Amino acid sequence: MSAPHTPSHTADLLGAAGAVEALRPLAERMRPRTLAQMVGQRRLLAEGSALRRAIEAGHVHSMILWGPPGCGKTTLALLLAQHAQAEFVAISAVLSGLPQVREVLAAAQARFDAGQRTLLFVDEVHRFNKVQQDAFLPHIERGTIVFVGATTENPSFELNSALLSRCRVHVLEAVSAEDIAIALRHALGDDTQGLGGRGLVITDAALADIASAADGDVRRALTLLEIAADIAQGEHGQITEASLHQVLADRSRRFDKGGEQFYDQISALHKTVRSSNPDAAVYWLARMLDGGCDPAYLARRLTRMAVEDIGLADPRALQMAIDAWETFDRLGAPEGELALAQLTIYLASTAKSNAAYKAWNAARKDVREYGTQEVPLHIRNAPTKLMKSLDYGKGYQYDHDVAGGVALEQTGFPDAMGERVYYQPVPRGLEIKLKEKLDTLRAARTQARSGQQAGKKGQA
Repeated sequence: MSAPHTPSHTADLLGAAGAVEALRPLAERMRPRTLAQMVGQRRLLAEGSALRRAIEAGHVHSMILWGPPGCGKTTLALLLAQHAQAEFVAISAVLSGLPQVREVLAAAQARFDAGQRTLLFVDEVHRFNKVQQDAFLPHIERGTIVFVGATTENPSFELNSALLSRCRVHVLEAVSAEDIAIALRHALGDDTQGLGGRGLVITDAALADIASAADGDVRRALTLLEIAADIAQGEHGQITEASLHQVLADRSRRFDKGGEQFYDQISALHKTVRSSNPDAAVYWLARMLDGGCDPAYLARRLTRMAVEDIGLADPRALQMAIDAWETFDRLGAPEGELALAQLTIYLASTAKSNAAYKAWNAARKDVREYGTQEVPLHIRNAPTKLMKSLDYGKGYQYDHDVAGGVALEQTGFPDAMGERVYYQPVPRGLEIKLKEKLDTLRAARTQARSGQQAGKKGQA
């Protein structure tokens, strides 16, 4: 039989609990306990919004929470369980395998049989493979669990359709610096869970710097504040500019080298080059390099832009792209990054044309549709007497010997196809001149062939 708790023994237990609480990170201690305490997500959780009303009524459905780190996915899941009066169970797709998933689901089934709901929170759910994701399906359908998956990746690409069809996807946004500053002030003023009892002194400007450095991540902001507060303990509680500089040094921006942000940012770079916006284009280049994107990948994509979007409107662009690529290979970072920046600015500023790109795609389409067409006899190679006896090369006109340097009546296409026009130069850059020349030549060819056909009809 255990000894009864004496007042001193109870005090010891409370003191131990307080000590354990103090060991928890500030970000964990300051986790919101009500919807009203959450910062950010004003669109999703606004007063009167559909999700807010459902949560407050305890009508919680299975869902996928998609958003960047530190935007409140875990906190929202905890509050969902609280309002639904459900047992909160959390697993991580990074740390758990199928055996652990089955154990959790079996325990949830036992609770369900006893009349208790389970809210199963799966962090990094996109890390689970298809088989692991499928394990949740029957339990979601039967209502054994309220499934809440959290992901930083696009669910359309990372989650199977069966799971998506059973869950509502809610998009959470990065928290603004203004909202993060609210959370920081709350932590500074909270005497119980926060830093309120430590006599810290920090300016509004310094607080704004921390909020900005957090890059939309509330958890990160609170961690930075906690580090700054620890340093300030030796400086009479003053969070100085010098100490803050130490804390915020070498901070990185959000970037996923193989995920949604990567593809969004390379799309932004390409499209701002295409839109002739050098200022926006060089910004996205800087963002990607800052995030750790492989410069060789960027050099390759910029070279593609020179071919696809500038084309023959400015043929110099392709050589500049190759030169910039080679310059980076020789210099490396950071000096070589300037070559990529110069290239980006030039590509965005110069004349644009996708005429060659469209012509190439049209030609490839005809190759697929028409199959293996015979080369017309007059433009076949005829290096032997046998080939010549079979009329290879017969009737070919050597263009340099023709007046004007072009044999206008001579076709270059298989007979079954007839003449085709793939390349349509745009009235920009060098293609202005190319268009003038080709328009004249094409009109002359059409006229010459019309005369040729009329002569054949007359002979017939």
